[in-house]
Amino acid sequence: MKRAARTRLFMLLGVAVLVAAAVWQRQRDDRNLPGKLTTLDPGTITQLALQLGDTPVVRYSKRGGHWWRADGQRADDRYLATLAETAAAPVLQWRAIGDFDAAKIGLAPPQAVLTLDGQRLAFGAMSATGPQCYVQVGARVALVSLRFMPQPAPQKRIGLH
Repeated sequence: MKRAARTRLFMLLGVAVLVAAAVWQRQRDDRNLPGKLTTLDPGTITQLALQLGDTPVVRYSKRGGHWWRADGQRADDRYLATLAETAAAPVLQWRAIGDFDAAKIGLAPPQAVLTLDGQRLAFGAMSATGPQCYVQVGARVALVSLRFMPQPAPQKRIGLH
């Protein structure tokens, strides 16, 4: 084999290695994208349960475009739509649950548990790195904006006339 042909062969092998490395890196980056908290579409959620701290679980269902409490009372549609939007909360970072001491990040016990169509989201403490909170989803823990932490339902105001 001539020197020029051998040089071209080594250059082609080098280019092939670089292309393979670039493809591998791209696939690795795509797998590690944080994404959303769940794969649920907030608009299609019909069952929701919320437990704040050690209070009783409050269950809601969506029928006819409106949210209803399990006891048959109409619920605040905007409040429950906000809770349903949590399903699509952008995740800043995912980690394995084993990477943490659950008690230290507020997940033992959780500060709030939101169940959306059977998908359990356990909310923990606020992160030390900013206005974010820990959320356990299965065997993983996500870091999401603190604005997605479930809050109590707004109280109805009674006006005095």
